[in-house]
Amino acid sequence: MHVALVNTNCIKPPIAPIGLDYVAEALNASGHQVEVCDPLGADDCNAAIIQFFRQREFDLVGVTLRNTDDCVFTSRQSFLEPFCAMVKGIRQYTEGLIILGGVGFSVIPEEVLNLCGADAGVWGEGEFPLVELANRMEEKREWFDIPSLIWRSHDRWHRNPPLTRSLRDLPPMSRSWIDNARYFNEGGQAGLETKRGCSKHCIYCADPIAKGNEIRTRPPQAVGDELERLLEQGIDHLHTCDSEFNLPYGHALEVSQEIIRRHLGEKLRWYAYCASVPFSPELARTMHRAGCVGINFGVDSGDGEILRRLGRDFSPDDIAQTVSWCKESGMAVMLDLLLGSPGESRESLVRTLELMKRINPERVGVAVGVRVYPGTELARHLRNEGQDEGLGTGENGSELLFFLEPRIAPFVFDLLDEQIGADRRFFFFDPSRPERNYNYNANQRLSEAIRKGYRGAYWDILRRYE
Repeated sequence: MHVALVNTNCIKPPIAPIGLDYVAEALNASGHQVEVCDPLGADDCNAAIIQFFRQREFDLVGVTLRNTDDCVFTSRQSFLEPFCAMVKGIRQYTEGLIILGGVGFSVIPEEVLNLCGADAGVWGEGEFPLVELANRMEEKREWFDIPSLIWRSHDRWHRNPPLTRSLRDLPPMSRSWIDNARYFNEGGQAGLETKRGCSKHCIYCADPIAKGNEIRTRPPQAVGDELERLLEQGIDHLHTCDSEFNLPYGHALEVSQEIIRRHLGEKLRWYAYCASVPFSPELARTMHRAGCVGINFGVDSGDGEILRRLGRDFSPDDIAQTVSWCKESGMAVMLDLLLGSPGESRESLVRTLELMKRINPERVGVAVGVRVYPGTELARHLRNEGQDEGLGTGENGSELLFFLEPRIAPFVFDLLDEQIGADRRFFFFDPSRPERNYNYNANQRLSEAIRKGYRGAYWDILRRYE
C-alpha cells in the first residue's frame, strides 16, 4: 500500500510533527510504502503540498491537524480554515482515501470532517488504526469496523469506540521519517513521548478527549533507544510531549534512571511538563541527573478554592513545595496560570499572584480566559447554564469559545498591570505585549533567539534571551 502522510502545521518557529514520525514508522514496519509530505521551509505551504501530490499517486493519504487554534483569548486565531484549504487542495490531486487525524482533530473530529470534506478520520492515536486500515485496503477487505475510526454513512458520521493497545506493541522508533535535524536547527528543540493519556479530571482539559483517560507507558528501554537515535542526528535539546511526565510517578523515575544508566544525561538537556503532585526530592534529583534542566507546571491558580473548582488535586502549599524541590535540585521552573475561570474574584487573583511572587519560580505564564472545548466538563457546565453559543458543536467547528468570569472582566487586565508591573518573571499569553509574550505562534523574539543559537523549551529560551 502506497501511503502519504501530510504535515499541515506551518507555524513559526517550526515544531516537528512527532506524530507523523511515529505513524510512518508503524506503517513501514508493517510493510507499507510510506512518503511524508512536510512543507518545512516553504513560503507557501499549500502550494508545496499540492506540488507533492501532482508528482505521485497514493492509495491512502493521512493528514494531521496538530492544533485547532492558538488557544489565546486576546487573538483567537483558528487554524481550521487554512487546514481545510490544504485538505481540499489535496482532494483535487489524488483519488486516494483521505483520512484525518492528530490531537487537534481528535478534539472536534466530526466538525473538522464536515468543514474539510475528507473521507474519514481517526480520533486518538493513529499508529494502530492506520496500519489496520492500510492492511485491509491492500487485502480489499471492509474496514468500517476498525477501532477509533470515524466514517460516513447515510449523511452522518459514525465514531467507532477505541481499542486501547499497549505502547509496547509500537515498533522501535528510528526518528528518521522527518528532517529532525532541520527542525532542531530552525525550531530549537525536538519532542519525545514516554507515555500517552491523562487520568486527571481538570474541567477544561481536552487531553483525555484526544489522548484517552488511561495512562499507558512506553518501556524505558524504548525511550532510551529513541534518545540515542536523536543524539546521533545532533539533537541534544528535547521536550517531553507527555501530558504530565510524572504520571505515573514510578515510570518517570524509571525513565530518568534509564537515561542515567546510559550516561545520556551528560549529553542531553531536556524539559518536561509535570503535575505538582506527585513529586518528591528524589524525583527532582533523579530528573536533574538525567539531564532535565527545566519543568513546566500547569498550576492554573494559587487559590485553593479555584483549584478545587478546576478539578485540581493539589493545593497552593503543594505548588510551593514542589517548586522548592526543583530549585534545590538545579532545575528552572515555569508555572502556567489560567486566570478567569468560573468563580474567579479579585481576591483569588491577588492570592494567586502573591503566591507566585513568594515562591519565586524562574518564570510565570499568565493566560486570561479559559478555552472551552466541546466534551469537557466546563463545556457541559456552560451548556447547562445556557452559555453554549459558540462551543464549536454542530456544523461550524471553527467558532471559538473562551470563558472569562464576568465578575472580573471589567478590571482583570488593570489588576494584572497593577500587581505585576515591570516584574520580568511574568510572561503574558498576549501578542500585544511582544517583549513579554509567550504565545509561541509567530513569536518574532523567539525566532530571533533560535537563529542566534538558543536551544531548549521556548519559555526558557525567552527567559535567557533578554
